[in-house]
Amino acid sequence: MDFGEEPDGGSDRQKRKTRYHRHTPRQIQQLESMFKECPHPDEKQRMQLSREVGLDPRQIKFWFQNRRTQMKAQHERADNCFLRAENDKIRCENIAMREALKNIMCPNCGAPPISEDSYFDEQKLRMENARLKEELDRVSGLTSKYLGRPITQLPSIQPLSISSLDLSVGGLGSPSVGPSLDLDLLTGGSSNMPFSFPTAISDMEKPIMAEMATVAMDELVRLAQSEEPLWVKQSDGREVLSLDAYDSLFPKPGNHFRAPDIRVEATKDSALVFMNAVSLVDMFLDSSKWIEFFPSIISKTRTIDILANGMAGRSGSLLLMYEELHVLSPVVPTREFCFLRYCRQIEQGLWAIADVSVDLSREIQFSTPPSTRRLPSGCLIQEIPNGYSKITWVEHMEIEDKALVHLLYRELVISGAAFGAQRWLATLQRTCERFACLMTVANSPRDIGGVTPEGKRSMMKLSQKMVNNFCASLSASQMHRWTALSGASDEGVRVTVHRSSEPGQPSGVVLSAATSIWLPVSCERVFNFLKDERSQWDVLSSGNSVQEVTSIATGSHPGNCISLLRGLNASQNSMLILQESCADASGSLVIYSPIEFNYIDIVMSGQDPTNIPLQPSSGFTILPDGRVGVPAGGASTSSNPMGSSYGSLLTVAFQILVSSLPSAKLNVESVSTVNNLISTTVQQIKAALNCPSG
Repeated sequence: MDFGEEPDGGSDRQKRKTRYHRHTPRQIQQLESMFKECPHPDEKQRMQLSREVGLDPRQIKFWFQNRRTQMKAQHERADNCFLRAENDKIRCENIAMREALKNIMCPNCGAPPISEDSYFDEQKLRMENARLKEELDRVSGLTSKYLGRPITQLPSIQPLSISSLDLSVGGLGSPSVGPSLDLDLLTGGSSNMPFSFPTAISDMEKPIMAEMATVAMDELVRLAQSEEPLWVKQSDGREVLSLDAYDSLFPKPGNHFRAPDIRVEATKDSALVFMNAVSLVDMFLDSSKWIEFFPSIISKTRTIDILANGMAGRSGSLLLMYEELHVLSPVVPTREFCFLRYCRQIEQGLWAIADVSVDLSREIQFSTPPSTRRLPSGCLIQEIPNGYSKITWVEHMEIEDKALVHLLYRELVISGAAFGAQRWLATLQRTCERFACLMTVANSPRDIGGVTPEGKRSMMKLSQKMVNNFCASLSASQMHRWTALSGASDEGVRVTVHRSSEPGQPSGVVLSAATSIWLPVSCERVFNFLKDERSQWDVLSSGNSVQEVTSIATGSHPGNCISLLRGLNASQNSMLILQESCADASGSLVIYSPIEFNYIDIVMSGQDPTNIPLQPSSGFTILPDGRVGVPAGGASTSSNPMGSSYGSLLTVAFQILVSSLPSAKLNVESVSTVNNLISTTVQQIKAALNCPSG
C-alpha cells in the first residue's frame, strides 16, 4: 500500500470512531422502560422519546430494531436449550423402555415378547379374515336370491354379540323382505359400542389434551358471549354462526380450505331452566345422568377416562367421553363423538362446560377417522335466584356428508335444527320441569286419581324407564341396523330384532318395527290427536274408548303428563296402559306400554319400580319438518312453539316380545303381524287427520 494513502485511510477510520456514540445510563433506562411498554413505537412516539432522551429519532428507531433482534435471539436460544433438554430426556426414556422391553416376560406362560414380524403376521391374518368374511357375505347374498331365503352364517365366525335367530320367509301375504334381512347379523343388545376405546390415556397425552380443553374453553366463552356479526339471526329466530366472522376471529389452519363434502352446523340459544347451577354441572359430569336427561337426543354415552378431578369434583374437571346422538327415526344415521369435556367456574355463580372432539383413531386398530367432529361447543350456566339458571348453549360441528340425508329429514338436518342448540335447550327445559315435579310433594291441579307423593315418584321412575327403552330402540347406529320391508307407507316399514336381558325388562327376543312419514298437519295437532284420541288410531282397542284412571303432570305444557289408561275392552281387563306424553319447542313424544294390575299396586304404594318387568314400549315421535313458513293447518299460534313449520314428521314405532326364549327363531308371521299393525295405524291416523292416504 502507498504510504501516501495511509494517513487518509487512518483518518477515515478515526472519523468513524468519533461518530460512534455510547448512550448514557439514563437514556438506556428510559429506552428500556419504553420498550417494555411498547416494543414497536410509531413515529409520533419516537419523536416524543427523542425529545425526552436527547437523541435523534433515527437513533431511536435503530435502537428499537436492535433491541427487538436481541430479544428474539435470546428467546430462540432459550427455546433451543429447552427443546434440547426435552429431546435428551425423551431419548433417555426411549432407551430405558427399549431395554425394559427386552427383558419383559408374559406373566401367564413366561414366554418372551412377540417379535415385530409376528405382530405384522397377525395383522395380515386379521386383514385376510376380514376379506374372507366380506367374500362370504357376498356369496351368501347371491345364494339367498336363488334359494329364496337367507343363508345363516357359520357359528365359528360369529361375533359374541350376534344373535342366532333365523327367519324363514315364505307363504302368501307375507311382507316382502330384502336379501339384507339376515337376522343372524342383527345385534343382540343396546349397550354395545361401535368400537373399543383405550382403557386409559397415557401420561404423555394428558398435558396435550388439557391444553386442547383450555383453548376450547376460551373459544366457547367468547362464542357464548358474542352477538352480531358473529351470530346471525335467521327468519325462524335461530342464531346461526357466520363462518366468515368466525374464521376471522378464530384463525386456524385449513379454515379457508374446507373440503366440499364438509358441512358446518353452528347454532346458539339461551333460555331459563328450573334447576340450580351446581345440579346442572353435576349432571354434565355424570354420563348416566347425562343420558337420563336427554334420552331423545343421546342413544349411548360413557366416560372413557377422568383426566383431572376438579375442586369439589367440579371446577377444573376434565373428562374424556364418548356419545352417540340420534334423531328418533330409523332413517336418520346417528352421530358419534369422542370428546373432551372441561368444567370451569368462571366466577361466583357462573360456570362453563366446554366440549371438543379428540381423535383416538390412531389408538384403535382398524378404526376409521371420525366423520363428525365437534368444534368447541358447550354452555354457560348462570345461577339466578329462585332455583333457576340461565343457560347459553353453543353447538358447533363439522359433518362429513358421506351419504345423502334422507329426503324426509333433509331440511331438518341440513338446517342444523336436528342436532342444534335449540333442541338441546328445549329438551333440557322440559326435563328440568319433569325432575321438579318428581321432587315436589304437592299435587298439581291437573293431577287425576289422588296419587300419593311416594306413588307419584315411583310412577315417574317407572315411566322414565319406559321412555329410555323406547328412545334406545329407535337408534339407527351401525350396531342397531334396520332392514326395510315393502308396503305400509310411502317410506316403508323397517324392522330390527334384539335380545332383551336387562333388569326390569322381560327376557327374550324383541322385534322392533318403525316407519317415518310426513303429514301436512302441525305438530301440535298431531300430538293432541295421538294423546287424546286413542280409540281412533289404536288398532287393538277395536274402536272402544279409553278411560284415564290416573294422571300426573310432568311440566307446564298441558300435554306433559303420565297417565294410566284402562281400555274398555273385555280382552284388556287384566292390563292397564302406562303412557307418557311430552312436548317442547323441538318436538313431542307419546310413548306407552301395557302393565299388569298387580304391578300397579306396587307402584302406587311407592315401592322401588326398578325390577318391575315392563313390556317393550311403543309410541310416536313428532318433529317439525324444518321448512320455515306458514304453519301447516293455519296461522301461527304464539302458544305453540312446535307450530312454526309447514308440517310434521311422524315416526310410528312398535316393539313386540315375540318369544321369551333367547334362542327362539323368528318366523315370518311375527314380521307380517307388526307390518300390518303399523300399516293399519298409519292409515287410521291419516284418515282421522284428513291427510292423503297415498
